[in-house]
Amino acid sequence: MNKYLSLISVAVLLSGCQSFNTDTASPAVEQAATAVTPASEPAIASVEFTEDSLVSLLTAEIAGQRDRFDIALDNYSQQAQATGDPGVAERAFHIAEYLGEEKNALNNALIWANAAPDNLEAQRAAAIQLAQAKRYDEAMARMEKVLLAQGETQFDFLALSAAQSDRKTRQALLQSFDRLLLKQPNNQQLIFSKAILLNQDDRSEEALQLLEDQPRKNAVAATILLRARLLNQLNRGEEALPLLRNALKKQPNDNRLRMTYARQLIELNQLEEARAEFIELLQQSPEDDDLRFSLALINMDLEAWQEAQVYLEELIDRGAYGDAAQYNLGRVFEELQDPEQALLAYTQVQGGNNYLAAQQRIANLLLAEQQVKETATHFELERASNADAFIPLYLIEAEALANHDQVETAWLRINQALKQIPEDPSLLYTRAMIADKRNDLAQLEADLQLIIQRDPNNAMALNALGYTLADRTDRLEEARQLIEQAHLLEPNDAAITDSLGWVYYRLGDLQSAERLLREAFNAFPDAEVAAHFGEVLWQLGKRKQAQQVWNKALKSQPNNAVLLETMQRLSQ
Repeated sequence: MNKYLSLISVAVLLSGCQSFNTDTASPAVEQAATAVTPASEPAIASVEFTEDSLVSLLTAEIAGQRDRFDIALDNYSQQAQATGDPGVAERAFHIAEYLGEEKNALNNALIWANAAPDNLEAQRAAAIQLAQAKRYDEAMARMEKVLLAQGETQFDFLALSAAQSDRKTRQALLQSFDRLLLKQPNNQQLIFSKAILLNQDDRSEEALQLLEDQPRKNAVAATILLRARLLNQLNRGEEALPLLRNALKKQPNDNRLRMTYARQLIELNQLEEARAEFIELLQQSPEDDDLRFSLALINMDLEAWQEAQVYLEELIDRGAYGDAAQYNLGRVFEELQDPEQALLAYTQVQGGNNYLAAQQRIANLLLAEQQVKETATHFELERASNADAFIPLYLIEAEALANHDQVETAWLRINQALKQIPEDPSLLYTRAMIADKRNDLAQLEADLQLIIQRDPNNAMALNALGYTLADRTDRLEEARQLIEQAHLLEPNDAAITDSLGWVYYRLGDLQSAERLLREAFNAFPDAEVAAHFGEVLWQLGKRKQAQQVWNKALKSQPNNAVLLETMQRLSQ
């Protein structure tokens, strides 16, 4: 080895690489260079290095300066293993952590901790890495060492890391926390961490009680946030509001508290107050587009359409929330009675969760203006450019046409789709619903029977066929069997419960009908369910109750044809 190079190597390493230009150093290397080792003690000088080790370490330093962290990590890790030097291991650990190399981070953290047993940061780093590797017993042992030395602990991290572990592991960790709490019963981090574990074990009430038993005067934000979360889980969200409000008075600049408080206000439908909190948060963090989007949605809920427009257009100008911002801007323009701008916004939605919803709104806007040809052209182009949404786009177009009194065009479109993809269940189901509008019960039954034949557990098809038979034919026993089969498959589906109640009504079992329809209406107060429920109540002589049910439904759906027909027919 060249003597000059050897001297440079030694000088560089003993000085923690201070001879290099640190202005361009990576966070990992910079962090390693300023590690917890006292300044009077060089980071890498606890062992005598061979010339090969020195060359390897110098190579690692140079590689790090040139952003070749893969080479730096390999060399540091090899030398940490070979020399057992805590400084080398520490540096290797920081680089591995920076790169997300979990295995390397764990190995080097353990070398560091074992070589420097009194270095609390090394023990803490090892504990965290062990927890991430699900080696909880070893992690607890390391963190306990830090605790007994009165160092800064992170038991909360250990508790959180156990979220995906099994119950046995969490129980073992709980026992470890209880053992440590016997030694330090007032240690707030231990108490907080135990509460986390209890909550993970579905023992929310115990977790909350544990926190509430502690002095509240100097409670830290994390504890307050956990209490608020537990209160929500226990359906006591209204109690979280004063808790968070009082915490904010003491810690007004804590954005975590303010954000949680704002979201709690939304949860409790106190939207005006929530808006004020989000405005303040945005003022504090003007670059936070998540806050901006939240404000847009809150203003939409408050029907403050112009305010919502401002925030959404800001998001679009900033290139944030792309498709979601455009979709909601379209909704805002609809409410502002500007269909042209709404269409323009919806057409900008190119993908994501809002794409199909945007297409549905485009169809409704075009057809509201009787633009049938324009609708056809639009969807032809969309299907040509978006093969993954081929079937949903056909469904949206056909259903929109049918709902806008373009039944025959809808019929042609759905048959066009079935020629390309024969016997697709979603297309067959839609054709059956369009056949119903055409009074073509034979086609409806044929399509639904084909779906059921291929999928006997298709609850939607079973219910649709059963309800149609109950409502439009005298095949009531057959209808009942179909709907009961659907109900067994989906007992909590309000639409199916409604159908079952209706077939019992048609069969003359008014008591069963009332029970089932009341259940359906309470779960889903739709106008058609209200029509059925009200009719049964009317026939039972409970006419005042029937009127109350109908009036409730009319408030949200004043133009529902089924409801209006029922009320008119029975009131004559």
